[in-house]
Amino acid sequence: MDKKAKGMSFANKVSIFRIISVPFFVAAILYYQPQRDYLRFAALGVFTLAVFSDFLDGFLARIMQQRTKAGTVLDPLADKVLLSCAFIFVYLKDNLPLNINVPLWLVIIVLSRDLLILFGSAVIYVTKNELILTPSRWGKYTTFFQMFTIVSVLLQFKATCYIIFFAAFFTLCSAIDYLRKGLKVLYGPDIRHTA
Repeated sequence: MDKKAKGMSFANKVSIFRIISVPFFVAAILYYQPQRDYLRFAALGVFTLAVFSDFLDGFLARIMQQRTKAGTVLDPLADKVLLSCAFIFVYLKDNLPLNINVPLWLVIIVLSRDLLILFGSAVIYVTKNELILTPSRWGKYTTFFQMFTIVSVLLQFKATCYIIFFAAFFTLCSAIDYLRKGLKVLYGPDIRHTA
């Protein structure tokens, strides 16, 4: 049984912090120029802090038993806002030092998966009165490699192309996995939860 705390749990506050950090990351990327290379590292710092907060709120939710209904929405929402903005705005920068960047096809895959999950969750909520956003093993691998991709691009790692391959692979696998599970719930019998 989940422990109910008065007010907002610390884990949820960490998720909100991750959402609030997005404009600062985007601003650093937008104002980046080769002559202002420190902004690339500022963006990296903000993103790394946001990534750390992702692991922290998951850890706190489990260890401190702070799993809440709001948390099941805030945590994945924070991830999607952070990563979607990161992929879009990093892709738009064509003046990185070594011209190592995320390809358009990967941005499309990442955004399509997120839209699929959000749209699918909305459909299930409307038709079944349920909100199912439980992260899967594939989803966790996807989040890790997507975050790793952004970090490697900001650091201009020459091996970024290999990381991009893994990010694309796990993103597609998790999209298929969520679609399969979503259809199973959508076309399965109604489940009524009792308080």
